[in-house]
Amino acid sequence: MTAAIDYLIIGAGPAGLQLAARFQHTGRDYLVLEAGPGPGTFFRTYPRHRQLISINKRHTGSDDPEFNLRMDWNSLLSDRPDPDLRFTSRTRRYFPAADDLVGYLEHFAEQTGVQVRYDTRVDGVSRQGDEFEVRSGDQTWRAKRLIVATGVSQLNVPQIEGIETVEHYDTVSVDPDDFIDQRVLIIGKGNSAFETADNLVETTSVLHVAGPNSLKLAWRTHFVGHLRAVNNNFLDTYQLKSQNAILDGDVQRIRKNDDGTFTVTFSFARVNEVHKDLTYDRVILAAGFRFDASIFDEDSKPDLVIRDRFPAQTSAWESVNVPGLYIAGTLSQMRDFKKSTSGFIHGFRYAVRALSRILDQRYEGQDWPSTELAAEPVAITDAVIARVNRTSALWQQFGVLADVVTVDGGQARYLEEVPVDYFREGGVGVPEHAFVVTLEYGPDHDQVDPFDIDVARIAQDEPGQAHDAAYLHPVVRHYRKTGGAPELVATHHLAENLENEWNRPAVHQEPLTAFLAHQLEVVGAGH
Repeated sequence: MTAAIDYLIIGAGPAGLQLAARFQHTGRDYLVLEAGPGPGTFFRTYPRHRQLISINKRHTGSDDPEFNLRMDWNSLLSDRPDPDLRFTSRTRRYFPAADDLVGYLEHFAEQTGVQVRYDTRVDGVSRQGDEFEVRSGDQTWRAKRLIVATGVSQLNVPQIEGIETVEHYDTVSVDPDDFIDQRVLIIGKGNSAFETADNLVETTSVLHVAGPNSLKLAWRTHFVGHLRAVNNNFLDTYQLKSQNAILDGDVQRIRKNDDGTFTVTFSFARVNEVHKDLTYDRVILAAGFRFDASIFDEDSKPDLVIRDRFPAQTSAWESVNVPGLYIAGTLSQMRDFKKSTSGFIHGFRYAVRALSRILDQRYEGQDWPSTELAAEPVAITDAVIARVNRTSALWQQFGVLADVVTVDGGQARYLEEVPVDYFREGGVGVPEHAFVVTLEYGPDHDQVDPFDIDVARIAQDEPGQAHDAAYLHPVVRHYRKTGGAPELVATHHLAENLENEWNRPAVHQEPLTAFLAHQLEVVGAGH
């Protein structure tokens, strides 16, 4: 029997390609299995109306490729400084076409030389001792570690009586002329639902979008998976009384009538759950997506969470109940669900890089990459300020990834892009002192209307009020080694700044230096 592959990746979407490129660069023993004929199978179908909601800002005024990744939400990370491997070279469109992303992923796979077997749909995964057995038709592979990067490939179907009679987002017609003068209900309140609604406002007679939860707008919550402005034209048609509506409440049941229409029973949240029947010509289900766990045998099936939509994961993105099974890509959003950006390319590309470093730690005997630094407050301040003003990883994975400055025995080292929870659990060791640097919004930022000047007053460049900042700003936390574990002892907020330039001496640098000096001299001395 052939030897087991060290790392077997299921899925050649953006996350699978990102991890494969890392493995290719470091010379790991790996293989990617992909069900489709090429990379990015999901994006060959979705979004249905073929416009992405991930921004593609080519003109930033900067020639720093690291800084520019803040505004480039589609590129994968490469160890080659090749502009041709950036998505921004493919199109000028701010919200690009999905087909452009598919073409980019094909180009990235070809240029990086990743090892992928296409047209290979995995239909079974089991455990054989300490190894995984992965089956596709009459072919079988053995793997020491398995990385699932399949994404949320299955439509999310809520448990509603009669739901089997409706049309689905993945197959419903996208031609508005097929809906002329029809009454249409769309079930769901995410971007797929509103993308569909925006496409139909010109031809339908009545259009309703329904769901049990309150509508959340991305510009307020800072979670880019909530409703984006590019998809919310429908809101105008509702609030300006143009025969369209958003229904807040539960769909209790759906009955298909003999004439082909549908009677839908609602329980409305706004009116003490009053039940009401409404009639529609068409009902479309667009309630998002979920993880497909059907390929796993019982001995290798990961536990599921969040209404069984995602695999449960540790801080190292490892299954909580299946050792050696790791998660990459949009599935990793379970760790920061609806809080940060792990569900999207511009977030999980950094999580995948961090995952590769965790795998290097655990299985390749390599420490987390770091650079030596003078163990002095001014030197640490200079390093932190330089990073927060250009890093794309901390910018995109706000509150999830951190730079960590360790001070141990008079020696300091700077570690980049460490998962915050992984650090807290001792993943990169427990030094005498650690200063953990993140970019974060304020704790109640999603409760503030950023366009209400009477509510959203901010203390721009006011160091004394920095802890009250709602907008994105750097936070430095000091941890000390206590009983073999890191213990949080102090927190310092850098004042927020309109242009995200945290480099003013009196406002940003000097207060940070003073904080570091106090922590190292006073707290470090045991006072």
